[in-house]
Amino acid sequence: MASLSRSRRSQVTNYWPGFVDALSSLLLVIIFLLSLFMLTQFFLGQEIQGKDTAMSRLNSQIAELTELLNLERSSSDDATAELAALQATLGTMTAERDTLAAQLAGVGSDDGGKDAQIAALSGDLDAERDISGDALAQVALLNQQLSALRTQIAALEEALNASEVKASESKTQVADLGRRLNVALAQRVQDLSRYRSDFFGRLRTILEGRADVRVVGDRFVFQSEVLFGAGEAAISPEGQAELAKLAEAVKQLETEIPSDVNWVLRIDGHTDSRPINTPEFPSNWELSAARAIAVAKYLIAQGVSARHLVPAGFGEFSPIDGGDSDEAYARNRRIEFKLTE
Repeated sequence: MASLSRSRRSQVTNYWPGFVDALSSLLLVIIFLLSLFMLTQFFLGQEIQGKDTAMSRLNSQIAELTELLNLERSSSDDATAELAALQATLGTMTAERDTLAAQLAGVGSDDGGKDAQIAALSGDLDAERDISGDALAQVALLNQQLSALRTQIAALEEALNASEVKASESKTQVADLGRRLNVALAQRVQDLSRYRSDFFGRLRTILEGRADVRVVGDRFVFQSEVLFGAGEAAISPEGQAELAKLAEAVKQLETEIPSDVNWVLRIDGHTDSRPINTPEFPSNWELSAARAIAVAKYLIAQGVSARHLVPAGFGEFSPIDGGDSDEAYARNRRIEFKLTE
């Protein structure tokens, strides 16, 4: 009867590990997409900031051209007013000249005693003619200046229109660039997400059954005891065997991801909060960095490209368990592998 009971319990299917894996994968994808979205917004902001600088320069040039155009128009208005005044003066002088000519004709019919008056009137008439000639010359000069000003105003208006067209085209280009950048980054996110999913799937298969290797967020976590002895940075034989499996998965990944996709496998070393002070490792920083570098060197020795590996030491400053028990310390002593840009 007891064996029958044990047999029935062994036949009960445990769905919980599968549900946990599915939920972890979903959370991993969401966090990764959020990270890529923030990165996309950062690069887009940088690109738009550069375009905004160009737009500011164009707006400054437009303002200068507008100010110059207003000055030229003011000069044109002053010249027009001066021309009108000279034309009025010319009309007055012409009328005075005609009056003097009439007076001179009337005096010519009198006796010779008025010769002096005739001579005086003739002199006045000649003076008026000279003044009229000067006024005409000034009018002609002002007409030339007015024509030149109008030409300059037309050129300034044309330059202003060209600047406004260029500014409009730049705004259109910025909007189009932002759209294309979003599309490209979204495609990169999808590509890297797919490769990451395949890579994590392989690692799950390779490392299946190990309680000391697990997925935390968007990374694989190896407890330090799998790879290193206490307070050491030399990889143990058992750790080398596990890393050899990881190296094969990474090498296969290198053949699948296109060369234009910028990716790295980040290797993060972490320790617990208990201090260390040895001649070789004066602090936990040195120990965590040395362990990450040792893992990177071993993967390189197994054929992984060095340009796809980034070792980093975090010491005790990024714990995943805030407790002070032996179990919490063990969880915090770890090597993390994260596939990222």
